[in-house]
Amino acid sequence: MVPVSGFFGSSAPRPVQPGEYPLWEEALELVNRDLAATLPEQEPLRLTGFPPWEEGEAEYVYVALANGESQGNCLEPGSADSPALALAAVADAAQETVSELLWQAWPVCGEHGIGMHPQEADGQVGWWCAGGKSAREPAHVRAAVGALGSLVRPHRPHRKPRRRDR
Repeated sequence: MVPVSGFFGSSAPRPVQPGEYPLWEEALELVNRDLAATLPEQEPLRLTGFPPWEEGEAEYVYVALANGESQGNCLEPGSADSPALALAAVADAAQETVSELLWQAWPVCGEHGIGMHPQEADGQVGWWCAGGKSAREPAHVRAAVGALGSLVRPHRPHRKPRRRDR
């Protein structure tokens, strides 16, 4: 196995400093809200930069776990052209890193128990769920990216009430 830094020359990946990529940083703040709400034991994600392959190219920026590990594709430079593009790109990269490195679906729809994906519509980016197996459980946007912590658990009418005799 070739170490990642071997692909990028002798330079090691570096933590991206505040202010270098403002739209990606703002997007990552929203994604980290969802990470804290759904996986509170995880430390916040961060941006990591790798040197370019060739002189004159932009560096490669990834969404990484707190320890610097990342998975998947780098953030495309064009995704920093607008807040919605940046949020969709960062959410997608974060999902790839978390899902692949922690070996679990993330984030998961509280109604259907399946993984969700970021989707942009009309300038808004939300976590999209494919829905349930029946037509009564259609695909839907569960929440805006950054708002998973504001969701109330769904009512389950057939669930037994909890015992409160303690």
